[in-house]
Amino acid sequence: MKIVTVIGARPQFIKAAAVSRALKKYSAIEEIILHTGQHFDENMSKVFFDELEIPAPNYFLDVNGGGHGVMTGRMLEKIEEILQVEQPDFVLVYGDTNSTLAGALAAKKLHIRVIHVEAGLRSFNMRMPEEVNRILTDRISDLLFCPTDTAVNNLHNEAFEALPVRIIKNGDVMQDAAIYYQQKISTKNSIREALSLDNYILTTIHRAENTDDPERLKNIIDALNEVNKLHLVVLPLHPRTKKILETQGIKPEFMIIEPVGYLDMIQLITGAKLIMTDSGGLQKEAFFFKKNCVTLRDETEWVELVDNGMNILAGSDKHKIVSSAQKLLNHTSDFSLDLYGGGKASELIAQEILNYAN
Repeated sequence: MKIVTVIGARPQFIKAAAVSRALKKYSAIEEIILHTGQHFDENMSKVFFDELEIPAPNYFLDVNGGGHGVMTGRMLEKIEEILQVEQPDFVLVYGDTNSTLAGALAAKKLHIRVIHVEAGLRSFNMRMPEEVNRILTDRISDLLFCPTDTAVNNLHNEAFEALPVRIIKNGDVMQDAAIYYQQKISTKNSIREALSLDNYILTTIHRAENTDDPERLKNIIDALNEVNKLHLVVLPLHPRTKKILETQGIKPEFMIIEPVGYLDMIQLITGAKLIMTDSGGLQKEAFFFKKNCVTLRDETEWVELVDNGMNILAGSDKHKIVSSAQKLLNHTSDFSLDLYGGGKASELIAQEILNYAN
């Protein structure tokens, strides 16, 4: 059995690392890794492959930059050519990026079965390109691996049970990765020690809904400046966002550091008092490492975190961001809840693929 796995964004590298380890346990499965290049430069892509122990991709498309249409179209064209050569039994895609949609579309038009990991997630905000990508990918997939009960319910509410698909709740492969890589962290050369960090709040900002809206971005930075008076705020900042801040004349009054790799990010998470982010992946990682989280968005796909009190949706409202941080700094959450499968999601994917193929 041959599977072509399409990845292109940093969170997908982490997910693929976990699932690929599970697939390698089965001699009946051959995996071909195709990297679209959606997120690629020496610091932001290669480092993930190196430290996550992912083999070099079999194919690298070097498609990045440009608008959604240009990027997705170029990926679609190049992926189709590779699939015609490889003739796989399945194409496996993750999440909700342009790489995800392009991989699924290319496969489906060639009558190749599609596996979607992280199926069923919904923000119910159709202005988000990620929402469009995930809905379309779900609709043309054959095997839908859902991380949560909410994701399964979303598919049932959209009448997916009437389609010739298989829906499986398998848990979240990001938790598999978190458990595995936490054991790989060296106690020496800690990024926390290198930066002399203690008693801090870790934050990230990258979503276009925040970075491309000057008013939202200013409100968030102003709020973080206020929170910084309570505890040091540390922000690993992508060069693109840094340039936007400079162009808009928005001045952070907290600690800005260079973007970090996944293992350094785990160290930063484990040492933090609180997480503040607009990242979907970091919301979950906060839970995996027993940290409360303020989400700098108006909605989240991970509603179970909000429902259980360890995550507050604060959007870009300055007062709400500050008050949410104050509340969660003094709140003890129940992190013993089994919300994401407990580290067995990837193995279940491998088993289900074998069962489905047979």
